[in-house]
Amino acid sequence: MAGRGTTATIALERAGIPFTVHEYAHDPRHDSYGLEASEALGIAPDRVFKTLIADVDGKLVTAVVPVAGELDLKALATAAGGKKAAMADVAAAERATGYVAGGISPVGQRKRLPVVLDASALDGPAMFCSAGRRGLEIELAPADLVRAANATVAAIGRPKG
Repeated sequence: MAGRGTTATIALERAGIPFTVHEYAHDPRHDSYGLEASEALGIAPDRVFKTLIADVDGKLVTAVVPVAGELDLKALATAAGGKKAAMADVAAAERATGYVAGGISPVGQRKRLPVVLDASALDGPAMFCSAGRRGLEIELAPADLVRAANATVAAIGRPKG
């Protein structure tokens, strides 16, 4: 992966955290980056996680939830020690993380935002999340992501509905 690393993969390498990179051809017409990754890589959508940036009481927070579900903003606010959460403005999320929407990773962010990982990530030996650009996913053990991102684990995801 020499010369093709992202700030996310570089951060994981520096931390000595094992991971595998999976690349696929991103289709800009696809309406869901996470489901596209799941389909392209042939991975169950409950093992692929999307990285969302929310505003909790005026502070940006990173939420990592399965692509098959959605973020429970009330649960995120509670997990982040706040009262109210709303999705952050895309431009603000991109500025703070240094990544583009659809490629935001929970690790290697420009400004290290607090990270809350949905508890369902711990249900399996491996999980997938963005490696820092569209069409690139990292596979790693959930406990390693918790360590790399200094994440809090909480039930912040819910089924789509």
